[in-house]
Amino acid sequence: MVAGGGSADFNPSVPVKIFSAGAAGCVADLVTFPLDTAKVRLQIQGESKPLVRGQRATYRGVFGTIFTIRRTEGARGLYNGLVAGLHRQMSFASVRVGLYDSMKQFYGRGSENAGIAARLLSGCTTGALAVALAQPTDVVKVRFQAQVRLPQGGSTTRYSGTMDAYRTIARDEGVRGLWKGCLPNITRNAIVNCCEMVTYDIIKERILQHKLMTGKLELVQHALPLYCRLRRRVLHHGGGVSGGRDQNALHELGAGPVWRRHQLRLYHAAQRGGHRLL
Repeated sequence: MVAGGGSADFNPSVPVKIFSAGAAGCVADLVTFPLDTAKVRLQIQGESKPLVRGQRATYRGVFGTIFTIRRTEGARGLYNGLVAGLHRQMSFASVRVGLYDSMKQFYGRGSENAGIAARLLSGCTTGALAVALAQPTDVVKVRFQAQVRLPQGGSTTRYSGTMDAYRTIARDEGVRGLWKGCLPNITRNAIVNCCEMVTYDIIKERILQHKLMTGKLELVQHALPLYCRLRRRVLHHGGGVSGGRDQNALHELGAGPVWRRHQLRLYHAAQRGGHRLL
């Protein structure tokens, strides 16, 4: 809020949006990575050694898979490939989310109120660009998540580290090996990002239009003039005690959150007929 009571519009720069989106994606990855690892293990189960009829699967259900990995591979097994996952988020989420507003202005020809077609194109474009850029990190992340890593070093893993995985795949499978599955992933994420970002954008716009999140602040703004009049009356009847402290309280409290809480507290106290000032 600015001094006059209006809202100060702050539009961050494109680099700030890109970095913020990437950082937010990394935080989300840190929280949800075990679930992602469980998803990959369930997807590839039976690929190398198909299950025979009546054989019990190693991984059963999301939480059953997490508990199995924790028991057989240790807690680190749930975060195998995390570094590549963070690489992916910094390159994928930063483009997918951070460039959405810029692409929306591009397709909307600089208009602040872009139509639905411009938003759909923006979501598809940023989703496709994000995958094209981040596909190598996604390939390495999935390779790490797929390999079983025993706690006591009982098996030798193919890759000694994240950077070694990039080099090994490029050497053994060619540079194109780092972009395996890129086209299906582009198609999927273009559709997903189109739905996610456009829906988020429209909902955010409606919330701002109808001021659904500013009800309490508007109550404070309307209560301020009434509070000032009530306070002057109380001070007048009280004779300005405490060496003039109460008379200067309006100037001493300032305009921060504490000041707004005092406004509401005194406003409701005055409605009840009370005379307690602080």
